[in-house]
Amino acid sequence: MDYLQYIERDPRICGGEPVIKGTRVTLRTLLASLAEGARIEEITADFPTVSAGAVRAVIAFAAASAEEDLPLPAIPDVA
Repeated sequence: MDYLQYIERDPRICGGEPVIKGTRVTLRTLLASLAEGARIEEITADFPTVSAGAVRAVIAFAAASAEEDLPLPAIPDVA
């Protein structure tokens, strides 16, 4: 998924925190809602300017970010 089509970072909007394009809804807010167990349908109802695709983009962004930040375990030497 090309999550960058949904996400922008502008120092004039929310202090430069990443937001859903065209909104002031931060990724941090959406991730907190997901962490609390909210479903995509609930999030889009709470934030009408956010589409289901944008929520999925936030999840994809978080997954890609975590992948970059997590160290890979060493491969065991079995030879």
